[in-house]
Amino acid sequence: MIERMRDVITHRGPDGAGMFVQGRIGLGHRRLSIVDPEAGQQPMASDDGSIQIIYNGEVYNHPEISRRLEAEGHHYHTHCDTESVLKLYEMHGAQTPTQLRGMFAFAIWDQTKETLFIARDRFGVKPLYYTVTDDGSLYFGSEIKSILASGVIGGTFDLSSLPEYLSSHSTFGTGTMFNGIQRLEAGHTLTWRDGVVTIEKYWDLSFAHEGEDTRDEAEVIAQYDEMFRDAVRMRLMADVPLGTFLSGGIDSAAITAVMASLIDEPVRTFSVAFAERDANELEYARMVAKKFNTEHREVIVSAAEFWDALPQMIWQEDEPIAHPSSIPLYFVSKLAAEHVKVVLTGEGSDEVLGGYNRYRVTMYNMRYGSAYERMVPDGGRSLVRGAIDSLPRGSKIRQKLNRTFLTLPADITTLYMDNFAVFSRQRLDGLWSPAMREKLGLISPYATAEQYYGSSDAHTMLNKLLYVDTKTYLHELLMKQDQMSMAASIESRVPFLDHKLVEFAARMPESMKVRGMTTKYVLRRIMTGVLPPEILSRRKMGFPVPIGAWLRGPYRHVLDEFVLGHRARARGLFDVDSLKRLVESHVSGEANHSERLWSLINLEMWQRMQFDGEPWEDLRASVSRSASLTFAMSA
Repeated sequence: MIERMRDVITHRGPDGAGMFVQGRIGLGHRRLSIVDPEAGQQPMASDDGSIQIIYNGEVYNHPEISRRLEAEGHHYHTHCDTESVLKLYEMHGAQTPTQLRGMFAFAIWDQTKETLFIARDRFGVKPLYYTVTDDGSLYFGSEIKSILASGVIGGTFDLSSLPEYLSSHSTFGTGTMFNGIQRLEAGHTLTWRDGVVTIEKYWDLSFAHEGEDTRDEAEVIAQYDEMFRDAVRMRLMADVPLGTFLSGGIDSAAITAVMASLIDEPVRTFSVAFAERDANELEYARMVAKKFNTEHREVIVSAAEFWDALPQMIWQEDEPIAHPSSIPLYFVSKLAAEHVKVVLTGEGSDEVLGGYNRYRVTMYNMRYGSAYERMVPDGGRSLVRGAIDSLPRGSKIRQKLNRTFLTLPADITTLYMDNFAVFSRQRLDGLWSPAMREKLGLISPYATAEQYYGSSDAHTMLNKLLYVDTKTYLHELLMKQDQMSMAASIESRVPFLDHKLVEFAARMPESMKVRGMTTKYVLRRIMTGVLPPEILSRRKMGFPVPIGAWLRGPYRHVLDEFVLGHRARARGLFDVDSLKRLVESHVSGEANHSERLWSLINLEMWQRMQFDGEPWEDLRASVSRSASLTFAMSA
């Protein structure tokens, strides 16, 4: 069983495999060799053999820890950070994670105490899933497929996860889309002893200020600059080649700039795009590559390659893929894997420094909406709503006004969570079949996000929103980054999520994050004069994927098969007429529902693989065959 659980994730560690089985404990490990490739095999045991560890990730303060422990008389057998974690546990037990600066998910079997101790890093850069059976047995792994491979749980659909998935791309908190399979939350530990599981939080992001902040702006900028450079420097720890993903945005460009100042050889950079002009930002990536004289490589992904890879990537991720950008991320990871084993990426900057325009828009809507509701009587507000409703149905001005305080109540759930959802509460209500509406009852799609919003110690709306997004949206992006890079057997590191850097940013004045129309103010300041002006002034694009155009054109058949097809309709989840209207509205060009249709396509493909037993290879053949027929008919 351990072999099955271990080897189904061989892609995460193709360089080696190990196992420890003794009595009622079994540990399996696949290794991607980054530090001390020769001597870092796992499971790794303490000197007396009473403690065993399996570990995924990197601890960047390992050199500092090892020097300190050796000075105290501890003897190291390797140069590997795994040994530092093991030795810290021998000394500090459950307090070990608080001393680690990095990304990690590890499990330690303490034979003397007959206790299994599991910990996950502060932001959840590295994944960890588990299930507890009726007899108290614990099964866990880096991916859900490991738990399913154990055979102890059937893997059934938790329908209560659907509202959250359809509104927000993913499930949050401890929940997954499988009954009985949970994730260990970021910043938490799990202890198993005699069939009893105890979960504790060891870290959380705090926005609380200790006394009045007397620093001037220049001092804050200089401190952030120094800490950011230190975060990048620490993530260059490796005994193998490393590089960076370069998108052409400010985050990856800033990492490239700092890397170029810290290493003696050219930085290896990797970029990806689509052939379609509106989904191709390579000119900006090339601008940065030229500026810092990097060893630059690119990959162009075609529509056929994208759809061909989708079923396998859904299998890889275990749950429906949240964002279409996961697919090009896999392709650029494959490209990078031909040259390096480690890449640095820009995840986390937006959620820490207020990089999304939705923060600014929400603060505007809430501020003016509260005043509007106080000063304008109900009758006046009704007249305004009526005037907006009288505008042409497809007009952009009507669509924009319908997302403002002029038509929406001034509460955070409506103006933030609902306003930027894939399927809003109103759309979800119209989407469900009668049976699903009755089954789901009053389940709120935003229950987890609302809980985070209320539990933050932040005093301002911006910081509360940043806290929510570090717990929800950021976690979703990190899982995308981890699963897609690990599918290509490379490790990705995220300097912007160094916890000391994030804690510093959390306590900065808000004006250092969002200032007027400028987002990520402090980052733009430290990169002024370093990055090309075109990069600093660019409007945030995300990663454009031409899904909408493809579904209106050569891949229209994907909607017929996976949204409107017999098998999809037979599941009884959704109202068929609502699905038809959604597809017709998109295909006709009346509206852009690409994000919603993407969620539905992925959901159906995922169900066919996980619950109908259809191999991803068969799904891929089906999509490719349909595409060929469509192209032939077009010709």
